[in-house]
Amino acid sequence: MSQAGMPLETGQTFSPPTVVQFSVFLPNKVGKMLDLVENFDEASGCNICAISVHEASDHAVVRFITNNAAIARRLLKDDGLAFAEHEVLVVELGTDHTLTQLCLYLLGIEINIAFAYALLLKPNGSPTIAIAVDDQTLAGQILRNKGFRLIGECDLPN
Repeated sequence: MSQAGMPLETGQTFSPPTVVQFSVFLPNKVGKMLDLVENFDEASGCNICAISVHEASDHAVVRFITNNAAIARRLLKDDGLAFAEHEVLVVELGTDHTLTQLCLYLLGIEINIAFAYALLLKPNGSPTIAIAVDDQTLAGQILRNKGFRLIGECDLPN
């Protein structure tokens, strides 16, 4: 019996490594940022690896990545902070894998970068960037095909 015209199925789908980004709403008051980061300094096994602050006149949205999302989630809940979670790709850059190339490859497949920011810690000593994209699976496939290294939470330094 011919299977022509029948869609092919695979047993696995590709899912690139991602990390959890937390977005925390903070009132724009002196010391609120210090309170937030101090909690992570005091927590065992959870470090802030990347941070980005978007400030307005009366509030700020702080986006950050940690090396342990479960502990970060607990700390934020314990502090009663309003937060959201979003999966992002973390991509290692280098001499042969530049930010320009990353943007060109994603543009070539019409993937939009919603936002991006650098990591504070360099897992392998190379510049590393967190990006939020329209389609993580497709972006991950293309970037891996082009030789970029994608980093998961377990690859982030302690």
